[in-house]
Amino acid sequence: MPADHLSTFQSVATPEEAVERLIALHDSAIEAQRQALEHFFSTGTSPTPLERSRFRYPELRLDYRSTSLPPVKQRAYAKFQGPGVYATTITQPAFFRNYLLEQLNYLVRDYGATIEVGLSDQEIPYPYVFERGDELGRGAHSASELAQHFPTPLLAKVGDEIADGTWVFHENGPRPLALFDAARVDYSLRRLVHYTGSDWRCVQPWILLTNYHRYVDQFIRWAVKEMADPDGPYTRLLLPGGISIERGLDEAAVEDLIGSSPWHRFQMPAYHLMRKDGHGVTLVNIGVGPSNAKNITDHLAVLRPHCWLMVGHCGGLRQSQSIGDYVLAHGYLRRDHILDSAVPPEIPIPALAEIQVALQDAAVRVTGERGEELKRRLRTGTVVTYDDRNWELRWSQERRQINLSRAIAVDMESGTIAAQGYRLRVPYGTLLCVSDKPLHGEIKLPGAANAFYERAVSEHLMIGLAALDILKGQRSSLHSRKLRSFDEPPFR
Repeated sequence: MPADHLSTFQSVATPEEAVERLIALHDSAIEAQRQALEHFFSTGTSPTPLERSRFRYPELRLDYRSTSLPPVKQRAYAKFQGPGVYATTITQPAFFRNYLLEQLNYLVRDYGATIEVGLSDQEIPYPYVFERGDELGRGAHSASELAQHFPTPLLAKVGDEIADGTWVFHENGPRPLALFDAARVDYSLRRLVHYTGSDWRCVQPWILLTNYHRYVDQFIRWAVKEMADPDGPYTRLLLPGGISIERGLDEAAVEDLIGSSPWHRFQMPAYHLMRKDGHGVTLVNIGVGPSNAKNITDHLAVLRPHCWLMVGHCGGLRQSQSIGDYVLAHGYLRRDHILDSAVPPEIPIPALAEIQVALQDAAVRVTGERGEELKRRLRTGTVVTYDDRNWELRWSQERRQINLSRAIAVDMESGTIAAQGYRLRVPYGTLLCVSDKPLHGEIKLPGAANAFYERAVSEHLMIGLAALDILKGQRSSLHSRKLRSFDEPPFR
């Protein structure tokens, strides 16, 4: 397809045609910059202005014109707030095909929106045109030298202004069509590879986050068992470092592959259990602390997952709790401070009914307990999330705040993950397991902790997985209107 044809904005008749054109534009821009880079590596010749004009992301525009009120729709997304032109740049459209088609089909069908596709003014940074990054110059050219001739990642142009509601509306400009533009998405896709040790394409739409490696061990054992079922839905387990365990391997081969995964090289290793229908599960060991929790969810959010759940350990704050009991968070006292400017602590983070019910139903399914018997082990209440692991050393200052909040548990990640879900419009929930009771003398000691881990981790993980199974059948209601702002972009 000629370059001048690709660069012009064109009206398209259907969402399918729009996505195909986005793919063609993106592929052409990537290939043009790859060829220019290879030519530069070989000859030292920089691209001409005309050649560089092709190194741009495709742009998707929707025009909604109506003289009456928008139709009332119960779903929380794929809705226009009012007439106008809406636009966003797009990266990796082939990967996001199903997501794009879902949004576009709703908007065209229900609102009569028209679609245009063309090249944007936003350049694709040169590090994003290769998969690994080590192809860039093979050491012969420095980053500063490449930056003189090719587009570079500019942090000033990568931000969350749309998600945070700080974007500036220009009377003659389009409104945002999506929460994240192409540059922001590409930035996070590369960060996911760095932190998790996995190809970002492997991340599944149903995500469990944990803060203990023992959950990883149990997840792998469960995943291998699931894949042993020839009639089961799961087909492949991907480990950090690109290690792939396929269905049908013998036990010795599986053990060798598990042992060869270099998970320890990555700050937040991720494990992906693939499913035939594309609705597999990803488990990420995010480690400890709100900084890690914000970091990984900042990047996972660009993939627009259906849900993330925190399944980790906490300190129980009530005398009536026992080691091994569960805490289903319905509120958060956010003392993590990391999101105070984006989501101030006085902003309430609502519990999402669908997730709360799914977690409780999953607990019934896995434990076999219900009614008063279940209530003795699973308590609903407020979780305090701190940025200081040794908060107990300033108990005299913290006591009043904890008392006023009526908190029943304390951790270092859950409030951050929930606030990020609220901020970035990803359904969220928290089910924690009490591993110690710091206010009542039951602290973590090596012997007791190991006995607890062996007994509790398996059941806890199974509850999280069972909750995801329940939620897979509730996707239309899961994406709650509680997460949408009054000037929300149309795309989920």
